[in-house]
Amino acid sequence: MTTIGLIGSGHIGGTVARLAVAAGYDVVLSNSRGPETLADLVAELGPRARAGRPADAGSAGDIVVVTVPLKAYRDVPAEPLAGKVVIDTNNYYPERDGQFPELDAASTTSSELLQRHLADAKVVKGFNNIFFKHLESLARPSGAADRTALPIAGDDAEAKRAAAAFLDAIGFGTVDVGTLADSWRTQPGTPVYGAPYGEFSDPVGTSASAETVRAAVAKAQR
Repeated sequence: MTTIGLIGSGHIGGTVARLAVAAGYDVVLSNSRGPETLADLVAELGPRARAGRPADAGSAGDIVVVTVPLKAYRDVPAEPLAGKVVIDTNNYYPERDGQFPELDAASTTSSELLQRHLADAKVVKGFNNIFFKHLESLARPSGAADRTALPIAGDDAEAKRAAAAFLDAIGFGTVDVGTLADSWRTQPGTPVYGAPYGEFSDPVGTSASAETVRAAVAKAQR
């Protein structure tokens, strides 16, 4: 069975880990504070989960989910991720991350920055446009009438297929929005960021079909 490594185990990382374990994956969790701080989450997840350091999660994962603040993206260990599919959940929040002039100028995207740092990995943008509570509540099996779709973007077609297969297994369809350069269409402030899945004040959320997500993506403007 495929192992999912998680570099960052906060709201999104912890939720992806729960969905992955429920789907039968093994997970290796990590964060910047040390594996001992993840003991409660590992205990909750059961025998399919263990904690380590970011390099351990990177080495163990067949697919690695990087879910750290953008300001810390250079701390993600590059060598263990060489050749691997990396799902990048991050968004640029200047109030948290500080200013990134190249992002402010729209000359690149946050996922392109991560791809440059992880030069030998295959980065796919995903999970960045949905509230973590909706990510947990809206998962549905393949074929369900109310199945929700999430946008993905990436420069490697095989990596996007692998990411889409993982999302399918944990309960979501996907909409391919293009390359990492196109991933701005799913960033904060765009129509597909948060809104298709309901208000943040509603922990259950609303399902959003692939057609709904495509329509929202198409409305994105810079």
